Amino acid sequence: MSLEPLFAAPLVVQLHAFAAMAAFVLGILQFAGPKGTLPHRAMGYAWVALMLLVAASSFAIQGMRQWGPFSAIHLLSITVMILTPLAVLAARRHRVGTHSKAMISIFAGALVIAGAFTFLPGRIMHRVLLGG
Repeated sequence: MSLEPLFAAPLVVQLHAFAAMAAFVLGILQFAGPKGTLPHRAMGYAWVALMLLVAASSFAIQGMRQWGPFSAIHLLSITVMILTPLAVLAARRHRVGTHSKAMISIFAGALVIAGAFTFLPGRIMHRVLLGG
């Protein structure tokens, strides 16, 4: 394992990857910790900021083009940018079930499933993890 391929990537790719990794770790901590507490809310706002950064930075990454400069992953980014604030709003309105389902869905879709694709052969994170 070596971070060299990531450090050799453009700055926006580094920003995107490190924000996603931080959001993943913070998300795990959020799931494991008590809900509704001040630390949960504080870490939640940090997680939201990271997720919005991950989604926004994806628009500057255009390695896989399907429609002009965009790809299917950019549809996920748009979804994250819409659903994340709505999930926060649900929490603020004490709609805990809606908030929980939305946040779990965002985590699973944008960080776990989409993140898994970054480890496919030929991708930067594949080279980070396995070399080559």
